[in-house]
Amino acid sequence: MSITNTWNILALNCKPDVNGMLDYVVTSHWTLTATDGTYTGSVYGTASFEVDPAKSNYVPYADLTLDQVIAWTQSALGGEQVASYEANVASQIEAQINPTIVTPPLPWVA
Repeated sequence: MSITNTWNILALNCKPDVNGMLDYVVTSHWTLTATDGTYTGSVYGTASFEVDPAKSNYVPYADLTLDQVIAWTQSALGGEQVASYEANVASQIEAQINPTIVTPPLPWVA
């Protein structure tokens, strides 16, 4: 089974001004959606970023890209947690393919 994982950012929380750095991102609200082409699984979460008043690699809010914020989010979560979320959505798909509990129609209903 080949699964495609898609990370997305739904919203960003910002501090309005950190030493002249406007709309300084402190939290991302993200989703991870996986699909095998037929079934899907998903998870939602947030990731927090430390405020660094001396941040030399500050990127103005208007210049942020989705890929950049996803990379920050995954870095903040850590590799082990990212792998855990990706395993979680894969297991959601597996549970749809091979359910452990089913609800068949009632035998007395025509």
